[in-house]
Amino acid sequence: MERLMTVPDAAQRSQRRALGLSTIAFTVCFAVWTIFSIIGVALKDQLDLSETQFGLLIGMPVLTGSLVRVALGIWTDRYGGRFVYTLTMLSAAVATALLAFAQTYEQFLVAALGVGLAGGSFAVGVAYVSRFYPQAKQGTALGIFGVGNVGAAVTKFLAPFVMLAWGWQSVALIWSAALVVMAAIFWFSTEDDPVIVRRRKEGGAPRSLASEFAPLADVRVWRFALYYFFSFGAFVALTLWLPRYLIGVYGFDVATAGIVAAAYSIPASIFRAYGGTLSDRIGARVIMYWTFAVSALVTFILSIPPTDSVVEGVTGNVFIHFEIAPWAFIGLVFVLGFFMSLGKAAVYKHIPAYYPQNVGAVGGLVGMIGGLGGFILPLLFGWLNDVTGLWTSCFMALFVLILVSLALMHAAVRRMTRPAASPA
Repeated sequence: MERLMTVPDAAQRSQRRALGLSTIAFTVCFAVWTIFSIIGVALKDQLDLSETQFGLLIGMPVLTGSLVRVALGIWTDRYGGRFVYTLTMLSAAVATALLAFAQTYEQFLVAALGVGLAGGSFAVGVAYVSRFYPQAKQGTALGIFGVGNVGAAVTKFLAPFVMLAWGWQSVALIWSAALVVMAAIFWFSTEDDPVIVRRRKEGGAPRSLASEFAPLADVRVWRFALYYFFSFGAFVALTLWLPRYLIGVYGFDVATAGIVAAAYSIPASIFRAYGGTLSDRIGARVIMYWTFAVSALVTFILSIPPTDSVVEGVTGNVFIHFEIAPWAFIGLVFVLGFFMSLGKAAVYKHIPAYYPQNVGAVGGLVGMIGGLGGFILPLLFGWLNDVTGLWTSCFMALFVLILVSLALMHAAVRRMTRPAASPA
């Protein structure tokens, strides 16, 4: 009897298999989604692109991968994550392979639209994985799933070596093949989620589209989306922006800047699992307060530009120079990435708790807004550079975004707790 009790039952095995394979699949998808961060450099030279054309090309997968998340999330709720996840990976694999055969800028843009489907897989995985776990464990499970963000580091570490050895086309073909293999493994190794299985047994029909979209009218959903715009959108934006920042401010070479950016994305991804566990233990709201408070402090420090000042001393003028050293900058950015990873998990802990029947739609919308942050913020950073002439203006923008998010969250918490406090 004791031995039987130590063997995981069928439900536990299904949970672990769904979570494990979904996380690996999301890692592969995220690696494909960020493929232009490496091959885009070669394409810019090959096609002689302007800065605007280059920005649109590398941002296209981020944009489309964000916009499709709502649709993919709803399809997952209706038809099951096993089917939608596999189909999404295969579709993205075809588009990624087409990159190797594109000849014109327009053809690359069209292929990039399909590559963006790989980023949309996040909404599929969230809806699929959450159905295998009870509410008390969903934060941990979704936090572990979100570790798949580390796929960005996989591309930044491996793609340069592949590109130098065999050309950028080989990167597209190998990454495409990895998606096909992962889709096959996922299809043949996983099973339908409990909701889909029960629906088939009972013969019930999927809910109407109106009921799927109904929660999107709740203002709380849009607050969660704003929080994710920072915690995930700014993470993606900094992953793309940091190499350029390090080169422009500190004079790093391209290789060193790329390694630092990849190293930043690893803790900003891995600790998402820890954020999910903490959200289950002490509450997602507490984690969000810590995320915003520490992030506000860090971005405020990083917002201060190099400054020279003169003060009158005892024996004459004293010249003071303030500048954040490279090692201090890297340390502060790593702290920022760590708390972003906690915030990403905390946001998605809220969704199955508040909207258990609409995880696909709500999670898709929140993910879409967060993904749009990864597209909009780099454009904003570049515009602020042109307008202000300050490299640190990007962190000024993030500081303002954090303060707005913190103020809205605190006001909402005050409204929720006021009725309970009044009788006392």
